[in-house]
Amino acid sequence: MKNYFSLIKFSHTIFAMPFAFIGFFLATKSYEFEWITLVYVIFCMIFARSAAMAFNRYIDRDIDKANERTAKVREIPNGSIKANSALIFVIINSILFIGTTYFINPLCLALSPVALLVILGYSYTKRFTALCHLVLGLGLALAPIGAYLAVSGEFDIIPLLFSAAVLFWVSGFDIMYALQDEEFDKEQNLHSIPVLLGKKNALNLSNFLHFFSFIALTIAGTMGNFDKWYWIGFSIFSALLVYQHTLVKYNDLSKINLAFFTTNGIASVIFGAFVIADLLVK
Repeated sequence: MKNYFSLIKFSHTIFAMPFAFIGFFLATKSYEFEWITLVYVIFCMIFARSAAMAFNRYIDRDIDKANERTAKVREIPNGSIKANSALIFVIINSILFIGTTYFINPLCLALSPVALLVILGYSYTKRFTALCHLVLGLGLALAPIGAYLAVSGEFDIIPLLFSAAVLFWVSGFDIMYALQDEEFDKEQNLHSIPVLLGKKNALNLSNFLHFFSFIALTIAGTMGNFDKWYWIGFSIFSALLVYQHTLVKYNDLSKINLAFFTTNGIASVIFGAFVIADLLVK
């Protein structure tokens, strides 16, 4: 069981989960709050995350084995989990995800295969497009709008703006993370923004995407008539985005894990906490 927790990297869930909570509590301002719906949303996040991460490890098992950075730490290449076991794990979690949406509402059930197509399909994308980072961002961007739909059963502009912010934010920091595999990806004929543009230009694009995340959150805060707690969280989140770009240089990737895991995880949790506080005190 410990190996499966390592396989799905629950620590990475911290990137999207706070935004799912934002979507949920945003919807409860106009629709009835139900604890069971919140439980279903959390279960959906867990099942979707588990399926996506395990499928990525399954699809990339040969690539991970060839990559010196991942060969000894990834569970399938190092032999701690069998490939077929990982695939079964993916199937079980995918069924549980769709099954959970059945108890939420018809719209979430109807859209659940589409969500799975995005989050599972991402694992194939670096084989044919440098836009793979944006597909990953899209997968995590489903969190706020998905949680909002679980409560409301209908789309709205504010949660979509939060989803846009997640799309640009995640795409930007995934480009930064991919810098460390630029040479390996070239050798393996894999696609990424660093391979396409080079390290320096890839970092510039990451900056550009994070600027758009800033814009999306600014518009969401303004249109949503949020108060001071939102803007405090927004300021901290924005400052941490700027900070992570001071950590990573095209010719110095020594602090990339600090930028990727620590900074983004803290930024997401803090922003989520302040936005939810703002929603609850109104």
